[in-house]
Amino acid sequence: MAVIRLALAQHDFPVGAVAANTAKVRNLMAQARAGGAALAVFPELTISGYPPEDLLLRPSFLASCQKAIQALAAETNGLTAIVGFPHSQGEVYNAAAFLQGGEIEQITHKQALPNYGVFDDKRYFRAGRTSAIAVIDGVRVGYLICEDIWQAEPAAHAAAAGAELIVVINASPWDDAKQAAREEVLVTRARETGCALVYLNLVGGQDEVVYDGGSLMVNGDGTIAARAPAFVDALLWADFDSADRSLHARDWPAVADGSRQATLYAALVRGIRDYIDKNGFGGVLLGLSGGIDSALTLALAVDALGPDRVTAVMMPMRYTSQLSLDGARTQAERLGVAYHVIDIEPTYNAFIAALTPLFEGKQPDITEENLQSRTRGVMLMALSNKHSRLLLATGNKSEMAVGYATLYGDMCGAYAPLKDVYKTEVYRLSRWRNEDEARTTGHAGDWIIPPAVIERPPSAELRDNQTDQDSLPPYDELDAILARFIEQEQSQAEIIAAGFDEKTVHRVVRLVLVNEFKRRQSAPGPRVTTRAFGRERRYPITSGWK
Repeated sequence: MAVIRLALAQHDFPVGAVAANTAKVRNLMAQARAGGAALAVFPELTISGYPPEDLLLRPSFLASCQKAIQALAAETNGLTAIVGFPHSQGEVYNAAAFLQGGEIEQITHKQALPNYGVFDDKRYFRAGRTSAIAVIDGVRVGYLICEDIWQAEPAAHAAAAGAELIVVINASPWDDAKQAAREEVLVTRARETGCALVYLNLVGGQDEVVYDGGSLMVNGDGTIAARAPAFVDALLWADFDSADRSLHARDWPAVADGSRQATLYAALVRGIRDYIDKNGFGGVLLGLSGGIDSALTLALAVDALGPDRVTAVMMPMRYTSQLSLDGARTQAERLGVAYHVIDIEPTYNAFIAALTPLFEGKQPDITEENLQSRTRGVMLMALSNKHSRLLLATGNKSEMAVGYATLYGDMCGAYAPLKDVYKTEVYRLSRWRNEDEARTTGHAGDWIIPPAVIERPPSAELRDNQTDQDSLPPYDELDAILARFIEQEQSQAEIIAAGFDEKTVHRVVRLVLVNEFKRRQSAPGPRVTTRAFGRERRYPITSGWK
């Protein structure tokens, strides 16, 4: 019987950054060697980053990844490593290289290729056929790639070949239901096979997807040995004892707050930070309206980037309330961000004057309301261009779902942090952030988002005494219908049967279906639910299905 030490690299490996990723692996391998690890483990497609998408169609990119894995293999004397990379053999495979003794000792290919949700593996990869087994200091180790563990056969084949420990390397995106599903699958596989399981996951934001890490270890009897924190980069140390097939974490980072709101907030912060930093922007800009959506977006941006990299702009007009003016200024001052006020009334009036001859004979309607929003959009985009600060859109998923947003107005922006966050969740996150601030400072009244902004009735403030509920059902009702129709794919009949008003259901569903064209033009934002708009939920714009 033997005990081996593992070093698990729960880290970010950005897409396309082959040289930087290789250097990072080299550095982490050195740390693992210095710490006495027998095996260092790295995530799925470490070298290329995940998902590399159509970069995989470029021979030069594949050749660069192959050269990198060969270079790393030459540096493994005294250490064994499992590293993910795209393996090209005429056809391309999602592969894991087993590096040992200065050589690429083995290569295994991902067997189960996901082609649902955000995954397009079958577009790029061919499926592997066998589960690999290797020996490390007398311990028989099987190693699989991500989706393989969600199917029974790959783990069963590894166990049948004599594996005592199965290592699974992953690039598994986070959503608010994912961790429970992972644990259930891993416990099931451990009990089926009798093998201990190490589940190492990527961490970081990549366009519309966020990876949480959240790595897990499960003992051979199916008990959870350890859980790594979400959205934390760490080299995780662990020991595997083959005598009882148990795993033991060594000083893993503690989870300060494992609540749903805390994890979701961390996901949004990580999404913002990585999108801005990986795309080389110095900072962000946003319209701060005095409403809850922009207030939460501001808090997220400051937590992600720091106040020096965030600019807020209030753009009042005749319908802007004093509550909005006070709330925006108070929050901007509290968070220490650059804050500017631009009165849009003169610009709006100039637009109206120019258009009046062509509006003759028509009564004012939503056109004039949208023009206010588009005036603000023009201002913000000009500031974004001039100051090289990426513009954040502040709309939420409820609004995106029913089209309660203005193209080229409040939808302007290069990144939308709340795009996959329902309005009711916006309220929960805002209250959680204030509670967290009070806990952190020890002062019960401390806040990050003005309480008056949270408690006020939501309003676009595009006409006198306007509220969102003039046009939409109450958000509790709206979001419940949307979740059933979008996440659960329930029919209108099923939603009505669950107790919702028939006319309201028909109206909400119609709004979702007819506003697909708007969502196609919206900014990307972090996917945090099980059915995000964008690369996951792909409905046709032109459709006869109602």
